[in-house]
Amino acid sequence: MQRRFLLAAVAVALGATGTALYAQDKWPSKPITYIVPFGPGGTTDVLARLVTLKAGPALGTTFVIENKPGAGGGTGSDITAKAPPDGYTIQGGTISSHAINVSLYPKLPYDPVKNFQPITLIGSMPNVLVVRADSPYKTLQDVIAAAKSKPGSINYASSGNGTSQHLSGVFFEQLTGGKMVHVPYKSSAESLNAILGGQGADVIFENLAPALPHIKAGKLRALGVTSDKRSSTVPEVPAIAETLPGFAIVSWQGIFAPAGVPQPIVDRLATEMIKAVNDPEIKSKLVAQGIEPSGITPAEFSAFQKAEIDKWARVIKAGNIKVD
Repeated sequence: MQRRFLLAAVAVALGATGTALYAQDKWPSKPITYIVPFGPGGTTDVLARLVTLKAGPALGTTFVIENKPGAGGGTGSDITAKAPPDGYTIQGGTISSHAINVSLYPKLPYDPVKNFQPITLIGSMPNVLVVRADSPYKTLQDVIAAAKSKPGSINYASSGNGTSQHLSGVFFEQLTGGKMVHVPYKSSAESLNAILGGQGADVIFENLAPALPHIKAGKLRALGVTSDKRSSTVPEVPAIAETLPGFAIVSWQGIFAPAGVPQPIVDRLATEMIKAVNDPEIKSKLVAQGIEPSGITPAEFSAFQKAEIDKWARVIKAGNIKVD
């Protein structure tokens, strides 16, 4: 009796394993949802549409981009964290959603490490401090002087609380001793429109990629990049660190899946996404937007993410930064 029960249990287990393997072998058999935890038009959205142009055909499927903005990338990330780990939901993860938020929000509904499987790092880029072309602020020194002599007279926009744009402003205040007013929006597109339209925002520390077309068109004036050295994309723009030693913030963009996705699917996803990042056509487009392409392995990305979490935890604690 016990022997028959044991044999039946083994058969069921083998059957379940066989079904799982069969499902993995057939993956992907339907479109894959790619969640962008920010609004349309921002860097994360642009990169999602760029890499999936190559990865989709390579995987024999299509990607459906879904924008889920809110809470500095937290809203969309929570959706991904709770999605079935079957390889049919992935997301664009950033320095904010997967490194900063965990130290910034006291009740973050997801764990950026335990609830996610890193796939690859697409690349990194500096932010750039920009103002409208008709702004009275002609140089970085002008902004510093106004922030110090007239505290609260400058509004700086961002794509949300806890984003690298927000913390660039916080760090700027810490190093200058000045004070500005933070105005958060739901996406880079919204915050850029606020600057371009003069709608309640005077400056912004925007990702270089979405700001670059407006800089080239003469609609925005670039005053400084947030990397420790000048960007090869806009070498004429000084690094803020040239005026404020120690100022260095680089934003990054990666791809994550929910934790628990079968390893064969993780491996295949990573392989095709890394190929997409390193495709000559895609790579040239990334570089043209001021992005330094990466394409590291899931294990390398995991180690990088953990180091970033530790780094920003120290910065946020030192600055006593809190978001309700």
